[in-house]
Amino acid sequence: MNREIADMREDYTRHELTRDQLDSSPMTQFEIWFDHATKSQIKEPNAMILSTVDSTGRPSARTVLLKELEAKGFVFYTNYNSDKAKDIADNPKVAITFLWKELERQVRIQGKAVKVSHAKSLAYYHKRPKGSQIGAWVSPQSAVIADRSILERRQAELNDQYKDVDKLPLPENWGGFIIKPQIIEFWQGRSSRLHDRFRYTLESEQWKIDRLAP
Repeated sequence: MNREIADMREDYTRHELTRDQLDSSPMTQFEIWFDHATKSQIKEPNAMILSTVDSTGRPSARTVLLKELEAKGFVFYTNYNSDKAKDIADNPKVAITFLWKELERQVRIQGKAVKVSHAKSLAYYHKRPKGSQIGAWVSPQSAVIADRSILERRQAELNDQYKDVDKLPLPENWGGFIIKPQIIEFWQGRSSRLHDRFRYTLESEQWKIDRLAP
């Protein structure tokens, strides 16, 4: 088995990334790559790995979905009582990673997570399908539960309670975070592992761009 794993490799030859291709703004550069990923029909190009650290210094990572892209950062939504939200409350420094294997590209972002406004969370919540709105009420995310029937009973109760309503009230413990980037790295796979890597670093409100060795 170990030998088989060690022999797993691909040579990346689809694209290259040069300094003159980069926009001066990493957010604009991200939009360019994200648009390419979307048009390439990659499944869920907005999927990103969110990495956090709890109060004891223990790291955790999980996949969440990017739901809004703003000039100031990357927005996702969650239960504020979840493990990820508790980690952010203890330490708002986070990292997110996008991997678009089909394009042989990766984007790594380090920054600070801040709650979005109640009004913004409500506006997005009401854009969700009704089933997803109910799901936010049903699940005590990250809490231990005895079995799935607890969720199903609560879901049935809420379906009945709100059967004539399309927009549910926003749960107090549910909303968004915006991750305001301080470092963004664009990685393009290249042949023989000589990948192209460019890092944007925010210094005195200006973005500095460096090429990194692979």
